[in-house]
Amino acid sequence: MLAKLVRELPSGDAWTFEPKWDGFRCLAFRDGDDVDLRSRNERPFSRYFPEIAEALRRSIACDRFVADGELMVLRDGRFDFDALMTRLHPSRTWVERHAAETPATFVAFDVIAFADRDLREIPFVDRRRCLEELFSDAEPPLHVTPISRDPAVATRWLDEFRGGGLDGVVAKADDLRYEAGKRSMLKVKTQRTADCVVAGFRFLAAKPVVSSLLLGVHGANGRLHHVGVASSFTAARRAELVEELRPYAGPLDGHPWERGFGEEGGRLGRLKGTAGRWVPEMGLDWVPLRPELVCEVAYDQMEGTRFRHPSKFLRWRPDRDPASCTFDQFDLASEPVPWPSA
Repeated sequence: MLAKLVRELPSGDAWTFEPKWDGFRCLAFRDGDDVDLRSRNERPFSRYFPEIAEALRRSIACDRFVADGELMVLRDGRFDFDALMTRLHPSRTWVERHAAETPATFVAFDVIAFADRDLREIPFVDRRRCLEELFSDAEPPLHVTPISRDPAVATRWLDEFRGGGLDGVVAKADDLRYEAGKRSMLKVKTQRTADCVVAGFRFLAAKPVVSSLLLGVHGANGRLHHVGVASSFTAARRAELVEELRPYAGPLDGHPWERGFGEEGGRLGRLKGTAGRWVPEMGLDWVPLRPELVCEVAYDQMEGTRFRHPSKFLRWRPDRDPASCTFDQFDLASEPVPWPSA
């Protein structure tokens, strides 16, 4: 079952609110000693997260069920999406080592089958009671997600907890059935915006029009860090942008990214299309711009100091000084999230 994106909490008193966890969606199937973990696209997860499969055998008394939840990795008291990504590795030795060094956590938020009962047609409030019964004796790394029926609590989750494992709020109607493939739940996310320096752009592969804008933000040392791209323009807007950007085109020499961008790397590697350092034989796949233009973009989430997904261009900001575009505008140091023990 999927969720429809909305910007505000639903009204009325027939709703249950849950934190929207930011990990891998995972369906857990158990039949006796056989445990199968699957992504929402039916990608097999069991081989990558053997510690979760073993916990589902060991900690759950019922030996036949289907649960819906989220896989995450907790490091130093915070959820680490990069570390979660590194768990998807073909090497058995790698998997075994990281299962010990960066063990995963499974947070259950729904149950589809319990013993011989198919629960898809019963209301969510009843499925929730079944879920709590199913996981009543569960121990870490297994948890049941916290819930609240108080909109004020859900509003606090939205306002105070950003990043670090939480990606909004999920709202479920009391009478919600489990409808596979349908967007029957609501995922509430507030839109976040940022002012960024436009320091380059890429052409569309097949046409001489803009594909994406390369965005930068100044760090504490004044260096312009590449934080991501803005894309998803209409065909007409792509052509207009070429003319708007043309006066700002400049040489690579002296550009903040003349020696490459994405030099910081990370567990996920570099941003798509970036290089740590340019060498003479490398052809540039982007057009450098003098870092004088500022635009406002909408984004969903930061992953470290980068946009996890392409941002959406909103407008030019001629009133903003490029030097004022800093990381201070982001919630990089978020508060601890409302973990199930809370």
